[in-house]
Amino acid sequence: MDGILIIDKPGGVTSHDVVQRARKLLKTSRVGHLGTLDPMATGVLLLCIGKATRIGRFLTTSPKEYTGEIRFGFATSTYDREGEPEGPVQPFAHERSDVENATRQLTGAYDQKPPLISAKKIGGIPSYKLARRGMALEPIAVPVEVPVFEVTSFNPPLVGFRVVCSSGTYVRSLAHDLGRLLGCGAHLESLRRVRSGDFSVENAVPVGDRLADSIVPLEGLLPDVPRIEIEGDLAEDRVLHGNPIQTDHPAGLARIFNKKGEFLAVAAIENGWAHPRVVLTSRTSAEPRKASPRRDTQESRIGVHESNEGN
Repeated sequence: MDGILIIDKPGGVTSHDVVQRARKLLKTSRVGHLGTLDPMATGVLLLCIGKATRIGRFLTTSPKEYTGEIRFGFATSTYDREGEPEGPVQPFAHERSDVENATRQLTGAYDQKPPLISAKKIGGIPSYKLARRGMALEPIAVPVEVPVFEVTSFNPPLVGFRVVCSSGTYVRSLAHDLGRLLGCGAHLESLRRVRSGDFSVENAVPVGDRLADSIVPLEGLLPDVPRIEIEGDLAEDRVLHGNPIQTDHPAGLARIFNKKGEFLAVAAIENGWAHPRVVLTSRTSAEPRKASPRRDTQESRIGVHESNEGN
């Protein structure tokens, strides 16, 4: 049971809650998520199962695409509907064209300040923990890319939107900054992630029974990465021990398969040699393998994007 689950996360639960539910249903502890969604948000949440936890960092999860609604009239402490209002309600006296002009100011590549109530770390500590201690903080701006930020509906004080952005972009900040530009305050009312890299909500499944039937197997992952097929027990043994093999493939990443079609490793090709960076033990091999500094066995790497993911 190894591969990727494309989950359609419901609202009102954390990404960690979804992971715990999947672990229980699949009867395995080897489940982790790529990125995170705020409890309020719904949509695509990628879960790595079993050996896929080792190759999560190679999966393309950017750009992200979101849809949702922004409520104008007041900002909140969390930049979304779950926070406390920051001041009285302000009148919203703008046309759709005004909002569209403001969204264009928030597109392209620029430095974005994340919400203080977020997992962004300041001095190694998540900023939300520092903020809740009453510490005076100034968010540290980080580079983001927002190719698309467009208005999809206009029903004041609610405005529907669609955003395409890089990983690490906070859609909550986009809503907050939009209200600031229009001088009336705003916050995120709803959010749905409809795409994460190559993974779309159309292929997502709810967290329920028969999850195992929806796992995208290892062999179907990283389809755009070149495939190297090796023959012979000696070559396979070298790969499984993290040792390089010769190849005529060009430099870059590659997937290594054995003659049975089993996904053995992700390798980096340099100067005619494929160096295994992450080794996936063959399903048919029960022989113990020696530890190798080239092998990435730290499955805890999954979810490392959590603190850098924006909602």
